[in-house]
Amino acid sequence: MSAALSKGERTRADIVECARRLFYEHGYDGTSFSAIVEASGLVRGNIYHYFKSKDDILKAVVAQHLDEFSALLARWERESTDPKQRLLAFIDMVTGRRNDLVKYGCPIGTLNSELAKDRRDLQQGARALFDLFRTWLAARFTEMGQPPAAADALALHLLGRAQGIALIAHVYRDAKLLQQETAVLQDWVKQL
Repeated sequence: MSAALSKGERTRADIVECARRLFYEHGYDGTSFSAIVEASGLVRGNIYHYFKSKDDILKAVVAQHLDEFSALLARWERESTDPKQRLLAFIDMVTGRRNDLVKYGCPIGTLNSELAKDRRDLQQGARALFDLFRTWLAARFTEMGQPPAAADALALHLLGRAQGIALIAHVYRDAKLLQQETAVLQDWVKQL
């Protein structure tokens, strides 16, 4: 965390990071406001200074994910001009997070699945995480010469396969399965 942040900004960021970890490990519904208070080490009233509700904290968590993933996508674009290499970087992200994915599933996939059941208002905001990747992946397929509709379909295919791999690896708690399936996905990208 940057030393340039004020004490209040650091406190707010710490609350968001605690909640992010808890939402990932226990789910949104499985994480109480009290659990966030306890994990943060703050007094409940101090958290209310920054967030009025658990929903407000979730919105900040989603915003943090968006910022971090946007920065990651920008880094991949700086590191390579080859669209296939950029797509492979996306797949490598999945394999690089294999331990967490096997233990907890995909943070954005599980969050969206949970919220879609009975919190559609919050799920619409969380969906922005998928939209970010979908748009970015479609742009890579467009760079490879695909027309927009085909590029979007390929982006959804890749995103869906990555989510499916993360889900199945989590269900079976099998890192080897995740490795095998992402290798198949890498081969598919290389053959495009």
